[in-house]
Amino acid sequence: MSKAVINANRSKGVINRNIYGQFAEHLGRCIYSGVYVGEGSGIPNENGMRTDVVQALRALRIPVLRWPGGCFADTYHWQDGIGPRESRKKIVNTNWGGVTEDNSFGTHEFLELCRQLGCEPYLSGNVGSGTVQEFSDWVEYCNMGGQSPMADLRRANGREEPWHVKYWGIGNETWGCGGNMRPQFYADLCRQYATYLRAYDETRQPYRIASGANADDYHWTRVLMEIAGGFVEAVSFHYYTVPNVWEHKGSALDFSRTEYFATLRKALRMEELVENHSRIIRHYQGDRKVGLIVDEWGTWFDVEPGTNPGFLYQQNTMRDALVAAVSLNIFNDHCDTVVMANIAQLVNVLQAMVLTEGDRMLLTPPTTSSRCIRTIRTPASWRAM
Repeated sequence: MSKAVINANRSKGVINRNIYGQFAEHLGRCIYSGVYVGEGSGIPNENGMRTDVVQALRALRIPVLRWPGGCFADTYHWQDGIGPRESRKKIVNTNWGGVTEDNSFGTHEFLELCRQLGCEPYLSGNVGSGTVQEFSDWVEYCNMGGQSPMADLRRANGREEPWHVKYWGIGNETWGCGGNMRPQFYADLCRQYATYLRAYDETRQPYRIASGANADDYHWTRVLMEIAGGFVEAVSFHYYTVPNVWEHKGSALDFSRTEYFATLRKALRMEELVENHSRIIRHYQGDRKVGLIVDEWGTWFDVEPGTNPGFLYQQNTMRDALVAAVSLNIFNDHCDTVVMANIAQLVNVLQAMVLTEGDRMLLTPPTTSSRCIRTIRTPASWRAM
């Protein structure tokens, strides 16, 4: 007769609550009409944030929220999004849909959203088209409590106390939309940028996150860790579950049994990726621990027919819920290396938690999946949630 023995005294590690993180990009209707409608909207809101969406997301106890991208991050200049909204610079969102971005949702608005959600902010800095000075000024603007040019600018814009933002991403997908860089070039840039992400509070050092690999590009991780591993606290990588080829990803709703199981098989590949990237990080990290962050993951299908192809709007089914459950379970099981993960995306984009249309809102199957799996007991211990 077979017998299973469970030893509750053995622990693989501590499951970091940030594994249940979220991602919000200036893409489609994620920000505008998704979470932000402005104070003058007829949709109930608090300081411009949709009350219904915030209440729904608060039920998920989101630990950390990544913003402003994604590909949008490396065309985003943060000073365009501060000060009086009527005088903020209008730009074209060249990455997603070619629509006008009026920058009415900027640093102050995002950090207000995080306050309402009760989560930590994770700011993704512009390395692709920005400068070291620009990124350094953003950190000073957010975190400097004393007298300085950026702290004075923050106060002039209505915020006296610093926000003490901890998590800072040094670029996004620098191998692609973030600059089409080679790993050696980016690794040197990463060292430079990390040097100027300074601490303005001795009790809260910046947590610097390197722009990591695309899926199974282990060469990228190896070069990055060898050159810049001593300058960052974590390295990211991105992996999306796509059942078919990128050009024809398949429908979010009209799929065959074969596509259903192909999707789950692709989701299970996350374990191989986590293990291999973790092995490389451990090899080069030396005496200091460098974490692994999966700050973009989830399903990606063809957009819903009749919608803007640049808005990446898709419906969600129980297939998406199972992909979420499989992925979160893999992250939990590798809690000794995975310190954060951010599903893409928060509202109205890809594998969203919430869908909105005008003043209406609904929750998606992954919302329930994310909430339920957190209650599952595992051999590892939970941090306070």
